Amino acid sequence: MTAPASAPAGLLAVIDMQRVFADPDSPWGVPRFADAATGVRHLLPAFTGRTVFTRFLAPALPTGAWRAYYARWPFALQPPDAPLWRLADDFADRAGPTLDTETFGKWTPGLAARLAPGEPLVLAGVSTECCVLTTALAAADAGTEVLVVADACAGVDDRAHRETLRLLELYGPLVRVVTTGELGAGDLP
Repeated sequence: MTAPASAPAGLLAVIDMQRVFADPDSPWGVPRFADAATGVRHLLPAFTGRTVFTRFLAPALPTGAWRAYYARWPFALQPPDAPLWRLADDFADRAGPTLDTETFGKWTPGLAARLAPGEPLVLAGVSTECCVLTTALAAADAGTEVLVVADACAGVDDRAHRETLRLLELYGPLVRVVTTGELGAGDLP
């Protein structure tokens, strides 16, 4: 299947749509994960062949300030192949290329290399106030146009999600907050 003729420009980075965030019983469960997943599913056909998924992973041995972080969240100190780090079932078979990081921000040389010169980075996933935010700001600092798809993201709660989107709007025109409909992907299956 190819992207529609009116496909939006850019590379879609689907941030951390993993079981650890999908599971409502997880300490890191994102309450509106299913809503973000619906938005991501709407985007995928419009970005066929231009999508990368990311996964947050714990390091084998935390260093620096990460030691205190994982002292607070010891359940997460599991190897990369642990079930909690797998992509959520909705995406496991659709993922294609996947970039793994041990940091919140996903703007890495690996992600940057996937962008064509002048191509915008389109962000969706979880959580808005953490991994989406840090990825957006780092990419914008590098001079990349960033589009954050509000209805394809979710935060730890609705307030954090809304406030982060408002904060991201302050970075315009480097960062723009859009919807699946504004991208022309809202009506897709």
